[in-house]
Amino acid sequence: MGIYLSWTAGRLDRLHARIDAARAALDAQLLRRASVAQELATSGVLDPAASIVLYEAAHSARQAEEEQREVAESDLSQALRAVFAETAQVEAVREAPGGEETAGELSAAVFRVPMARRFHNDAVRAARALRRHRTVRWFRLAGHAPSPLAFEMDDEPPAALADRTK
Repeated sequence: MGIYLSWTAGRLDRLHARIDAARAALDAQLLRRASVAQELATSGVLDPAASIVLYEAAHSARQAEEEQREVAESDLSQALRAVFAETAQVEAVREAPGGEETAGELSAAVFRVPMARRFHNDAVRAARALRRHRTVRWFRLAGHAPSPLAFEMDDEPPAALADRTK
């Protein structure tokens, strides 16, 4: 029984470490997406209204407190979808000097966010499932670690960037 408890506690610890690593990767991808969006908004390539919408959403996403982060990131996703609803806007970005690289960075950032979020939420789901086991609860193998939380946000990519993935 002691070996099983030790193994289970170690497994739970590894899951918590995996959650921390996945959250760091998710944070990096979200920051990258917001940075590219902010850079694009200030480049002068987009029309003024689109630039303002995109800049404000990206700035809010970068500055959001932890409890408001999901909402701010969802707002950035919606702003990206609004600005890049048509392929003409993407083409305008690509035609600007350095635009091909910027559009590629934006496309990559937009499509890495859902993947990073999925990895994070899968790790959270696995840890929660293990924490629900009677043995883990009875012997308090999770210690005082808080129950991990999934990161729920709107991460639907813009339609104009959807057909640009490689």
